Amino acid sequence: MRRIQFWLGIFISLLFMGIALRRLELAEVWHAMRTARYFWILPGVVVYFFGVWARTWRWHYLLRPMRTVPLPRLFPVVCIGYMGNNIYPARAGEVIRSYVLRRREGISMSASLATVLVERIFDGLVMLVFVFIALPFTPMPGWLRQIVILSSLLFFGALLVFLALAARPQRVRLIYDRLAARLVPERFRGPVGGLLDRFLIGLSSLRSGRDVLMLFWTSVVIWLAETVKYWFVMHAFDFTVPFYVLMLMNGVVNLATTIPAAPGYVGTFDLPGIEILATFGVPRDLAGAYTAVLHVALWLPITLLGAFYMWREQLRWADLGRAARGGDAAVETAP
Repeated sequence: MRRIQFWLGIFISLLFMGIALRRLELAEVWHAMRTARYFWILPGVVVYFFGVWARTWRWHYLLRPMRTVPLPRLFPVVCIGYMGNNIYPARAGEVIRSYVLRRREGISMSASLATVLVERIFDGLVMLVFVFIALPFTPMPGWLRQIVILSSLLFFGALLVFLALAARPQRVRLIYDRLAARLVPERFRGPVGGLLDRFLIGLSSLRSGRDVLMLFWTSVVIWLAETVKYWFVMHAFDFTVPFYVLMLMNGVVNLATTIPAAPGYVGTFDLPGIEILATFGVPRDLAGAYTAVLHVALWLPITLLGAFYMWREQLRWADLGRAARGGDAAVETAP
């Protein structure tokens, strides 16, 4: 299954990149990249890492029901996880950071993965908010309409399910016990039930309306910081668009990166970004150069920092690869 998922991601990335490149004059793209004012990337990187620190605080907030992990200890784990997202397919970095957290802090992977899923839901909701803010100022192409409709169903549906699970954990466990008595072999009922219990603990922050609002507004701050990086990198090139266009671009490209793709979101980031800018009158070749540079500027700093923390933690690539394949997650469910 993982092999199929990997090759499907490669195919989708090649398809997206093929569509993007077919409409670009590569000589013009290279000229725009060669003449860009790259010093604008530096303040963008600073703002981006402020956003990473805010992500760390949000995860710290979600982990409180299990253990209070100081932010300086949690920040390297977040960086390693985002590095994993950039170099492994299928957002395997989320499993990797849960593995590293268990190794460093002893927190159950199933519980921490529940908090990661909560993060992803709030990220998706904020991306939809960004899209909805910008849509009154632009016609909605058919492909964008489909992304918005499907994403809305996915993220709002997932939020409702998670809220229901968090609100009635005892009821969920009772339903599991009844189903397990009929469907799960006896020797697996205890381990799987324990896995479910730890997962429900990871959803504890969704039981409070105050916590839900806190998570939402923290997610807004995180993604506004990333959009400010888009704005700084824009100044390296000879075009200007309103900030809400960059919010729209940020929302659409990050919703598109939920589609299976090659590691680093090749293609699924680039094609939607170019199309959004072209819709607002940016020359396509210039939009292609900007999107390529922005993609690298988002990918490279966090990947390098994550690799540094991985070296400092004395982690091996084999450890991360095994975690990415789910090998360590099996430890928690073993009878």
